[in-house]
Amino acid sequence: MSASAAERQVTTAAHDHVLTNINCWSPDGRWLAYDTRSEGGAKFDGASIEIVDTQEGRVRVLYRSRDGAGCGVVTFHPVIASVVFILGPANPTADWSYGASRRRGVIVDGGRPGRIRAMDAMNYAPPFTPGALRGGSHVHVYSPDGQWLSFTYDDEILSRLDEAEEKAKGQGSAPAASGAVPVEHDRNQRNVAVAAPLAPVHVARSHPRNHDGGFFCAVVTRTVNDPRPGSDEISRAFEEGWLGENGYVRVDGRRQRRALAFQGLVTAAGGSRHAEVFVVDIPDDITRPGDAPLEGTATRRPAPPAGTAQRRLTFTDARKFPGAAAAPRHWLRSSPDGTQIAFLMKGDAGGTQLWTISPNGGEPRQVTRLPHDIASAFSWNRDGTRIAAVIDGSVCVIDTASGDAARLTPRRDPSDAPSELACVFSPDGAQIAYLRRMVSQGNGYNQIFTVRVPVQTPFPNL
Repeated sequence: MSASAAERQVTTAAHDHVLTNINCWSPDGRWLAYDTRSEGGAKFDGASIEIVDTQEGRVRVLYRSRDGAGCGVVTFHPVIASVVFILGPANPTADWSYGASRRRGVIVDGGRPGRIRAMDAMNYAPPFTPGALRGGSHVHVYSPDGQWLSFTYDDEILSRLDEAEEKAKGQGSAPAASGAVPVEHDRNQRNVAVAAPLAPVHVARSHPRNHDGGFFCAVVTRTVNDPRPGSDEISRAFEEGWLGENGYVRVDGRRQRRALAFQGLVTAAGGSRHAEVFVVDIPDDITRPGDAPLEGTATRRPAPPAGTAQRRLTFTDARKFPGAAAAPRHWLRSSPDGTQIAFLMKGDAGGTQLWTISPNGGEPRQVTRLPHDIASAFSWNRDGTRIAAVIDGSVCVIDTASGDAARLTPRRDPSDAPSELACVFSPDGAQIAYLRRMVSQGNGYNQIFTVRVPVQTPFPNL
């Protein structure tokens, strides 16, 4: 097979183009959505959200940044031509600039470019409101039915308390003695949250940055300040993915309609920390509080709704290389039928390989035993038989049954190899979108490429 025959450069403009690691294709598989953050997305200075026609190369601007608010990390709705993305603070100031706890999700309908709708309501001062958040949301991804969204969340209220506590410690006084912060408070820790189209959420105008939102939001994972060594407690929940196109079937035979797999940061018995695979089952009604307020308090983080169930799936403390691989950064991805959750972890020989585990637990299965590391975020095709990833400087497909890999693009040196940021199957599984750094007018920029996937892929050819 000629590895370069079906590779095609889609964008050529002399600026960075950044694809998100999932849902970057339009539902009809013709357009790709991207942002224009510089330095390969390392800086949140995106000036626009754009889509490009992969057949003709036409570019449409869906949103152009204004009032100093950068934008980025865009994903498509899976059914209709609308997108959701991160928007930073408008008219940023020295004490309110872009940050993990100061950003929000907005939606633009394809037929109404330039007009944003607020996804999440934000409530930065008491009284706090159920359904509203108090911080920043990140990487918004629609559920396969297009009804809900998932994202990670950082809390601004608790972040300010953390900063005050650190400042008090730096001045050599205990927080309680200084009066700067309460004696005890939850730390700001990344969590996973969801948004449901139940009803608009309205908040009090108790803070100049407060705003209403169109979705009811709830934090669905539970973290603790200091996880007990060797326990299932976590200090961080991140890199989540929806389970199945219609959830998954539980051990008791019942279908769990909505669930997310995510990485949870545990503390091993010896005190080291690593990420394990977790699942959280989400109830249909996320408006009912559990054992603490959904909206949080002045010192406590928002709590999961009643009926939310968080479970640890992997227990890798005793392995030579415990935990999900920290690099490349990757999000957990479920097979379309919901039976397998894919993640990256080092094998005993040290190479980063693809693994899967059932959402009901059990032993993880090592899918690949390749001579090269898997070097990017990854995605499944529509029937669950293939996974796309960057391996050894090439875009490759992995046969999920055998673990064999096939190279679709030529092997390239790191300077112009496919990026680790994205390797995403089109909805019909016929193409893969990815990024490569190209030189234009003496400067290097990320450009978008696609490669066609042969119907009969020869395995292995890596």
